[in-house]
Amino acid sequence: MTGSSYSPLDYHSFLLAITTTSFTAAKKRWRFACFVIYARRVMVSLAEEIVARRNCTDSDISFGHPYTALDIGLVDLDHPATGIDTVPLVPSTNHAKLVKLVKDKDLATLCLLSGVEGIAASLDTEMHRGISGDEHGVATRRDMFGSNTYRKPPPKGLLHFVIDAFKDTTILILLVCAGLSLGFGMKEQGIQEGWYEGGSIFVAVFLVIAVSALSNFRQETQFDKLSKISNNIKVNVVRDARPQKISIFDVVVGDVVSLTTGDQIPADGLFLDGHSLQVDESSMTGESDHVEIDPDRNPFLFSGAKVVDGYARMLVVSVGMDTAWGEMMSSISGDSNERTPLQARLDKLTSSIGKVGLAVAFLVLVVLLVRYFTGNTEDKNGDKEYNGSKTSTDDILNAVVRIVAAAVTIVVVAIPEGLPLAVTLTLAYSMKRMMADQAMVRKLSACETMGSATIICTDKTGTLTLNQMKVTQFWLGEESIGEDYYNTIAPNVVKLFHQAVGLNTTGSVFIPSSGAEPEISGSPTEKAILSWAFYAMNMQMEEIKNKYTILYVDTFNSEKKRSGVLINEKGDDTVYVHWKGAAEMILAMCSAYCHIDGTVQCMDDAARINFEKIIQGMAASSLRCIALAYKQGVDGGFQYDEKDKRMLQEDGLTLLGIVGIKDPCRPGVKKAVETCALAGVAIKMITGDNAFTAKAIATECGILGLDTGNEGIEVVEGSEFRNYTHEERMQRVDQIRVMARSSPFDKLLMVQCLKQKGHVVAVTGDGTNDAPALKEADIGLSMGIQGTEVAKESSDIVILDDNFASVVTVLRWGRCVYNNIQKFIQFQLTVNVAALVINFIAAVSAGEVPLTAVQLLWVNLIMDTLGALALATEQPSDELMEKSPVGRTEPLITNVMWRNLLAQALYQIAVLLTLQFRGESIFNVSAAVNDTLIFNTFVLCQVFNEFNSRSLEKQNVFKGIHRNHLFLAIIGITIVLQVIMVEFLKKFADTERLNWGQWVACILLAAVSWPIGWVVKLVPVSSKPFFSYLKKLKLGFVRPIQNIFRRKPSPSMLGIRCETA
Repeated sequence: MTGSSYSPLDYHSFLLAITTTSFTAAKKRWRFACFVIYARRVMVSLAEEIVARRNCTDSDISFGHPYTALDIGLVDLDHPATGIDTVPLVPSTNHAKLVKLVKDKDLATLCLLSGVEGIAASLDTEMHRGISGDEHGVATRRDMFGSNTYRKPPPKGLLHFVIDAFKDTTILILLVCAGLSLGFGMKEQGIQEGWYEGGSIFVAVFLVIAVSALSNFRQETQFDKLSKISNNIKVNVVRDARPQKISIFDVVVGDVVSLTTGDQIPADGLFLDGHSLQVDESSMTGESDHVEIDPDRNPFLFSGAKVVDGYARMLVVSVGMDTAWGEMMSSISGDSNERTPLQARLDKLTSSIGKVGLAVAFLVLVVLLVRYFTGNTEDKNGDKEYNGSKTSTDDILNAVVRIVAAAVTIVVVAIPEGLPLAVTLTLAYSMKRMMADQAMVRKLSACETMGSATIICTDKTGTLTLNQMKVTQFWLGEESIGEDYYNTIAPNVVKLFHQAVGLNTTGSVFIPSSGAEPEISGSPTEKAILSWAFYAMNMQMEEIKNKYTILYVDTFNSEKKRSGVLINEKGDDTVYVHWKGAAEMILAMCSAYCHIDGTVQCMDDAARINFEKIIQGMAASSLRCIALAYKQGVDGGFQYDEKDKRMLQEDGLTLLGIVGIKDPCRPGVKKAVETCALAGVAIKMITGDNAFTAKAIATECGILGLDTGNEGIEVVEGSEFRNYTHEERMQRVDQIRVMARSSPFDKLLMVQCLKQKGHVVAVTGDGTNDAPALKEADIGLSMGIQGTEVAKESSDIVILDDNFASVVTVLRWGRCVYNNIQKFIQFQLTVNVAALVINFIAAVSAGEVPLTAVQLLWVNLIMDTLGALALATEQPSDELMEKSPVGRTEPLITNVMWRNLLAQALYQIAVLLTLQFRGESIFNVSAAVNDTLIFNTFVLCQVFNEFNSRSLEKQNVFKGIHRNHLFLAIIGITIVLQVIMVEFLKKFADTERLNWGQWVACILLAAVSWPIGWVVKLVPVSSKPFFSYLKKLKLGFVRPIQNIFRRKPSPSMLGIRCETA
């Protein structure tokens, strides 16, 4: 307890409480006992604060140890009138009241139940050892109190997506047409022969619906799995006195959970012990102010809240649906309907192409109807005419239905509905593969945005380095102490080191009773120092904790880069202040230093300069330098700031020692940095280490060249960057490669400057204070191992192995997503253009379309679903990392794509129109066989063009094809199904069987698309977008003409002469 933390006593309420007749005798005794204890604590707290404010070292106020024996007994919640001798694990009826106690923040009832200690006893939890970790005991708790999961709305089933597909207007029109065609056909030709046309359309439509629904259902299932993985965070608990990490879903009532800055609180519970704990409950209450947690006024902790400062242990009282967070989350639908920027652009493209398709379909409809009603019969001279007397009503209706079905089918083929499916397939496939490559996508838009990244701002520790820290150097005074000389250190100095390391830490050392190796937990830096102290200094952590009392803790954060603790030895009034942190910062707080023999010497300027050189030398060897300092027994260890806030003394310290921690660079980092440089992506390292360490690591990783001479440009400290004017920052930010001794604010400032200069910025972060920079960046990348839950929730992608090489892998996949979408767009637009032009010209000139409704639906299936699946699953190639990033304002359809698709579309149009008008004479076949040749050649053209679409610019379209098994399988399936359609489903597909020669002709005609694709890629194209020329034309010619007509005519233009008076 620090300072006065009690509200004023309400004597009136107290007297009312103990005299109220509705309370039982046992309850009144409990309330009276609580009041006595509470009143004494208030008086002691106020007295201590008065003493502290007067800066008195020896107080006249002393406190005795009065006691009052009260025969109270434990209170049964269900029967408060009776006491109970023992408290077993509370039954579910009592547990419901505990749940309500926490939700209502009922301090009075908590006090009635002997506080947190009483609740822990009733839950059979030992406050220091936690619960028993055996499976049976945990399972019993889970059965009795529930699991830490919450009910979710049922996921969308396959039926949902089938119904969704039926909502498409064009599909409904086709079904109506199929129904009418079926009815008229059976009426005219009987059931046996008349069902083929209408039935075929039905089957084709249902096939398209089934494939579309299955694809969407599969992707929804995959996204749901990824969502479950992202919610499965790890929680630190203590079971059988052993710290361990478990899944948040495995937390049970009675668990003791350890919380540190950045953690998400996994369940509702009560504060056991800790220091300076503040939580963010905005996700629950909407209030942005941080809530201070203390054992007396507010010991209540709620699931879903985030720890923003301090550390603590909590007792879990309720989990899952018994928590307010669980109730809230169970009511939220899992359907996010997130639309990425690329999907939004594709929606516009789909709409534009759809309008063109509708226009063409309408023209075809009009032309066919006009031609039918002006020439469905012949006169005696053989000329076409319309003779109503020779045409039955059924024939007319049947023909009209056939024409409408053809027109609607053109719309179905023209509208590129496969584009959204292609994006979904690409994103789903990429997310799955990225998960295997140690990157978990939290926001879909990050997949595509990463492809445009021009700068990556990365942390050092754990990202560029292995995060396997070990103390390799130790300086005591001005001497470097080797391992063989540790036994020569004076005992009083060893004692101070034990205090400094064992008590000023959030880590722990657990020694198993089995005699196995000690288990050391904490941050990597803490673990390195604890391991060193345990093995080299023979530190016994439990013994130290039992010997000393922690009075106050100033927790570490990335702003201060240090942590402090105020302690005193039990049975002794001597107070010690211990500080640990960045070496040069701790050195600045010291006025003396300690020798190996225990003597203390004043630190003069020469000694200070020498220590600075020692730190710089260690840093130049890529060592992280941590200094330890202390102050003994002055003014209670506190000082006050300008707001009269109590804080640990930060001056006049004695330097205890400096340790150098080695954290080697990760293998492969240098190559990853080189890959980024080749891809046009700049790397900037932002670290809290000093400039010497930062420069050494950056050089080792390849971020800085070995011949770096001008540190003022390439290496800068956070404080220096912060103090630049805005103009100076904007001028120099591109040149800065390394920012040392930076704070989270400096990182945010750099991201803002880079974005203002037009860069697409990706940022890595692992701490709670990194959240603003992660949110500000175009792509936030949090660390999965060392990252806090706050950092993860602020990020777009979680790097599961904390490895910079995985960041580069994300970059490759980001480019691959965009590239795969472009491939599919090129492929689909080729089909759209060819199908629309062929059908329109044939309808206008011949009065009929060469491709029937069923055939067009089959082409649509190949194009929309199978084509999307084949091209969306292409893996990243090395060529992607040899190009500059794709600008976010660059057109989706590039000049290269226009060149490729127009060449292929024109070839297909030329071949198919030749077959339409000259095919019968060229191949000496009937009209029905010729139509089959057109259909077969058209489909095979798409199969061969699918290979061309694998690469937009490279001529070798077969490179790496053996690795894409799905692509080869889809090509094989498409060819097999096409053979079945032509050779075996004559009546269904309205085709005729082809002989070997005709098949070879179709294959050869389709295969010509390969050499055309190879040749056309030799044609250079302008980098300027194709439509920019149309805009120029509009501005140069159309706009002036429009202005002439819009301009208000002047009198002179009208021939009116104005005379002045």
